[in-house]
Amino acid sequence: MNQRLPVGADIFEDIRRQNCYYVDKTKFVKNLLENRGTVNLFTRPRRFGKTLNMTMLKTFFEIGTDSKDIFTGLEIAKDQDVCSSFMNSSPVIFLSLKSVQGKTFTDALARVASLISYECDRLSFLADSQHISQGNQHNFAVLKNQAATRHQLEDSLKFLSGMLRKHYGKKAILLVDEYDVPLDKAFSNGYYDDMVDFMRIFFGEAFKTNEALEFAVVTGCLRISKESIFTGVNNLAVNSITDNDFGYDENFGFTDGDVRKMLADYNLSFAYEDLHEWYNGYTFGSTNIYCPWDIVSHVAKLKGNPETKPRSYWNNTSSNHMVKRFIDKADATTRIEIERLIAGGSVERTVMETLTYEELDKSIDNLWSVLFLTGYLTKTKAPAGFPAEPIELTIPNLEVREIFIEKIKDWFAEKNSAAKTQEEIQRLYCSFLDGDCAAIEEVLQSQLRATISYFDNYENYYHGFLAGLLIGCGEWSVKSNRESGEGRSDLLLTANDGSVGIVIEIKRAGAPESVAAMCEAALKQIEEKDYKEAFLSSGVEKVRLYGIAFWKKTCGVKTTETQTII
Repeated sequence: MNQRLPVGADIFEDIRRQNCYYVDKTKFVKNLLENRGTVNLFTRPRRFGKTLNMTMLKTFFEIGTDSKDIFTGLEIAKDQDVCSSFMNSSPVIFLSLKSVQGKTFTDALARVASLISYECDRLSFLADSQHISQGNQHNFAVLKNQAATRHQLEDSLKFLSGMLRKHYGKKAILLVDEYDVPLDKAFSNGYYDDMVDFMRIFFGEAFKTNEALEFAVVTGCLRISKESIFTGVNNLAVNSITDNDFGYDENFGFTDGDVRKMLADYNLSFAYEDLHEWYNGYTFGSTNIYCPWDIVSHVAKLKGNPETKPRSYWNNTSSNHMVKRFIDKADATTRIEIERLIAGGSVERTVMETLTYEELDKSIDNLWSVLFLTGYLTKTKAPAGFPAEPIELTIPNLEVREIFIEKIKDWFAEKNSAAKTQEEIQRLYCSFLDGDCAAIEEVLQSQLRATISYFDNYENYYHGFLAGLLIGCGEWSVKSNRESGEGRSDLLLTANDGSVGIVIEIKRAGAPESVAAMCEAALKQIEEKDYKEAFLSSGVEKVRLYGIAFWKKTCGVKTTETQTII
């Protein structure tokens, strides 16, 4: 297989014309035509092929072009009736709102104006149409030149569909991709109410009593409450990740068969188990689904080097602020549930599929719902009464598990930093200088109580935890995992005045009764490996050696007598 994998590409026509590898999702066209409402909303997590499907619909339906060769060999081309009746048969307006953001509402509105201008430029033939009045041509030029008022922008989608109907004598298809991104950004930046007011009219004018609209397809991550922005749109047909209707569950994302075929096509079938463990686990309707972004990205890496190990690709495509927001509201009960999830367990929650962004922070239950709807959690099974009854939620795969671990570690590091008072910082510093093991234990255990039990299984967590506290003191030069003597010590500290050096070796105890023995073992390792040698040429006058052992949220600290460096 010599076809290039389209990493990051989401323009259907480009992928096909450049002969890139394409996982055939054109059955979506027939499913949509057979089951569509007037306005069709599809909600899926990010990076599951929404934009690629929308550009595919644009290429299939748009009048004035010839797309037959682009669809040759694909599933939809087998249905001659559908192709002869609908291919290149309708005017299309395409708008992706993924770039509508800004620190202020004015900034975001300017992005909307730019997108409408771009679409006007793509439809520039309307400026010279004999079927359109001079007044409308003038208004069209205002939109194209980004000189529109807010009122004109609110009316722009309805206006453009009306222009297209007059020019072609046919109703328009309206495709709006990532409709909820402007609301997400507005919520994060403090102008949510202004954006809701704008979007309510923007969509309302386009979707309600618009005689120039054939049908609309809208995509996003969340189903925003109808009362929020779809007021009065009574013809809204919604398909989310919980729906089994009409075969849409296989139209977004890769099925197991898609992944197996791709690997076979590139002679990489040996990698199936790794990909299954890392990137499978999502359930759309009743179908197991992989994230396409991950699969395409990793298979492209495997082509270059078959030894490439799986990694997190999805994590780098967003700020993951929903996980952070969720953890910020976590109480003691929620922390226990997070531990259970990371360990491979599940929790039961009633999922709210329709929310407004303003409701997200009102309860932790709403945030559980958002994590499910945006792909951070998936359902293992659903009861007969779903969604009214609780469903069993779990982390879908190793990739998302890594995201949870990374973000939780970051959050607790921030919380620990915020919790440290100047008095505690000074006490920790003085205690290490004076060899006051009891005081060191007390400060460390106080900080450990604020963290999460899951990390108790990892020695490197305690290493990072202690290094962060000591760096926060500001009184030391801290070196981590530095070569010294015959090995690599965990931490080497030098007082800022250069007078004292400290060597720390960290151990994780297997049981509470072994903490003291592990402290002694750490000190013995320092001596045997001669870690203090790092200070021989540094000019420090004294070196103190510490063995520290951790067991869950407790620790033990032992030190040797201060030694003089000659």
